[in-house]
Amino acid sequence: MRLFKTLLLGTALTLGAMPALAKETVIWWDFLSGGDGVRMKALIDGFNKEHPDIQIQGTTLEWGVPFYTKVRTASAVGEGPDVMTYHLSRAPLGLEENVLSEITNEDLATAELKRSDFFEAPIDAATKDGKLYAVPFDIHALILYYNADLLEGSPYLDANGKLTGINSIEDFDAALAWAKEKGVETPVTYQTGGEGGVWRVFYTLLSQQGGEFVTNGEVLSGDNAEKAAKAIDIMSKWRENGWAPEQAEYEASVALFSAGKSAFQLNGVWEVPTFKDLEKSGKLGFKWGAVEVPALLGKRATWADSHAFAIPNEGDKTISGEKRAAVMTVIGWMEKHAIGWADAGHIPAYKAVTTSDEYKAMEPNATYASLAEAAVFDPKTTITGVASPAYDAALNIIAPAIQGYMSGADAVEQIKADLQDKLQ
Repeated sequence: MRLFKTLLLGTALTLGAMPALAKETVIWWDFLSGGDGVRMKALIDGFNKEHPDIQIQGTTLEWGVPFYTKVRTASAVGEGPDVMTYHLSRAPLGLEENVLSEITNEDLATAELKRSDFFEAPIDAATKDGKLYAVPFDIHALILYYNADLLEGSPYLDANGKLTGINSIEDFDAALAWAKEKGVETPVTYQTGGEGGVWRVFYTLLSQQGGEFVTNGEVLSGDNAEKAAKAIDIMSKWRENGWAPEQAEYEASVALFSAGKSAFQLNGVWEVPTFKDLEKSGKLGFKWGAVEVPALLGKRATWADSHAFAIPNEGDKTISGEKRAAVMTVIGWMEKHAIGWADAGHIPAYKAVTTSDEYKAMEPNATYASLAEAAVFDPKTTITGVASPAYDAALNIIAPAIQGYMSGADAVEQIKADLQDKLQ
C-alpha cells in the first residue's frame, strides 16, 4: 500500500511538472532592421501571445549577401532555421543551391491559404515549373514621392493638391525643368551613387519600354540593348541638367527630399513611414504624397520585389510532420495580420488585406497600391536580384554612365560583356 501511494505521488509530481500545453518551437531567421524590424517583432510577439502551443524563436541577421551566405551554408549542413524571410528576386539562386523547400498545396491548406489569395506577380516570382517555393508577404516597389508645396502654382497639382499631368517622360522632364526654374535645388532625388537606387530606376525605365534584361539566355539582346541605353541616357540627362544629385548615397538622397530640397523622389515604399513619422512629429515642413511611378515611357511598369516566407531544406531533407504544420500556421497567421506590415509602406501580397477597409484608409499607401498590378520583378536568373551581379553592374557601370563617364550605348556593351558569361 505504501509503495502504491509512493507511485501515485511520483506520478502526480511528474504531471505537475509538465507544462499545460506542449510547445512547438519554430526557429525563425530574418534580415529585417529599422522600422521593418520593429514591425516584424511586433507581429512575432502577437503570434506568440495567441499561440501558447507554438512559439517563434526569432533571430535577425545582416541584410544582403551575409544573410544569404549564412542560409546557404546552414541549410547545407542541416542547421538552418525552420522558416525564414527571403527576397523573391533571390529565389532562382536559392533553387540552384537547393536551399528552398517546395510549398505544396497541402502546406497552403494547413495555413488556410491558396495561391489565388495573392497577387499574380509575386506568386509567379515564387514559382518554378509550376511548383511554389515561397509564400509572398508583400510587394515593395519603386514609387514617386512629391513635395506638394514646391509644386504649388505648377500644372502638376490638381485642385486637391494631388499630383497630376505627368503622363510621359516629356511631362516629367518639363516638371523637373519647372522646379529648377523656380529655384528647387534638386528637382528629383534618388540614390545615384548606390547599386540599389540605380538598378531600380534603370529597370523601371527599361520595363516601361517593354524591354527585358534577359531573354532566351542572353543579356540585353536585340532591341533590348537600345531600350537599356535610352534608360541610362535619360538618367544621365537628369544629372547633366542639374535635376538629379551627383553620386548621392542612399541616406543623402532621402535627406534631400525630407529637407524640402527636392520636388520629387524616386524611392521604395519603405520610406513612407519615415515621412509619416516626421510629419507626425512636426519636423516635416511641407505637404507630400506618393503615387505609382507614372507610365513615363509608354507602359505601366515599376521595379518590384517581395519579402516572402520560405522553408529551407536541411541537407537533402526538409522539415515535416508537426514542425512543418507549425511553420505553415505561422505563415498563415502572418498573412492574415499583414496590416501591421503594411504600416511599413509595403503592399500586402495577400489580397484580402490590401482590399480591406482598414488598408484603404491608409494613405498614401492605398493610392500607390495600384502598382501591384503593374509590378515587374527581376528576371528569373542567378545574375539578378538583391546583392547580385546585376546590382554590381548598376554600381560599377550604370552609375558612372549617368555621371557622364560613358554613353548609354557604351554602358550597355560593358554590361553585356560583364554579365553574359555569368549567366548559367
